[in-house]
Amino acid sequence: MTRPALRVDAVLIQAIIAGALSFAHLHDLAAAAGQDGWKAWAYPVSVDLLLVAAWRRLRTDGPSRLAWCWFLIALVASLGANVATAGLLDLDDVPAWLRILVAAWPALAFMGGTLLAHSSAGHTSASPDAAPVPDPVPEVEPEPAAAEPAPEPVAAVDDTPALPAADPDPAPPAVPVPAALVDHARKVAADHEQRTGARIDTDTLRARLGVPPHLADAIAAQLT
Repeated sequence: MTRPALRVDAVLIQAIIAGALSFAHLHDLAAAAGQDGWKAWAYPVSVDLLLVAAWRRLRTDGPSRLAWCWFLIALVASLGANVATAGLLDLDDVPAWLRILVAAWPALAFMGGTLLAHSSAGHTSASPDAAPVPDPVPEVEPEPAAAEPAPEPVAAVDDTPALPAADPDPAPPAVPVPAALVDHARKVAADHEQRTGARIDTDTLRARLGVPPHLADAIAAQLT
């Protein structure tokens, strides 16, 4: 298996040169502002890392105010150092406001990196496995059908001959009641009314006399 030949990329070389020059300018500015030793070398690393983190956030999560804000802050810090070290600023006599900005940069860069790393994206990307949810179809109520006129009722013709009306049930024949039984019933009724204060009913009279219902009804009719 042959290894591919190393291809020189002009864009990559240009990026390395620009990064090295920007790195050196940030180091010189930090050293002029009183940050000596390893601290002067840490400033360009911090600026470049914040710039890369903001750009990566823009590429992966899409445009957002947070990512653009910190990308511009890191870009201004890098460009400002390049311009300041181009002879427009006396590095032997750095103004107080620039010293304050350089001294405050670590806390600012830490806050920006933390927000970029741990804040949620402004929008959620759709999962490729998730099935698209169709929009709900509005329910359309069916229009009421026009009411048809009710057909006129047709009188039914009854061909069955009318039957003669049946005579009402004849009255039951009178039951002969012995006079002695009627007298005894009067005594029982009087005794019941005296004890209870109410007239005796047919069921009680039948139970006291021990007669069948039709005979009790005939006796009660004579007592009234």
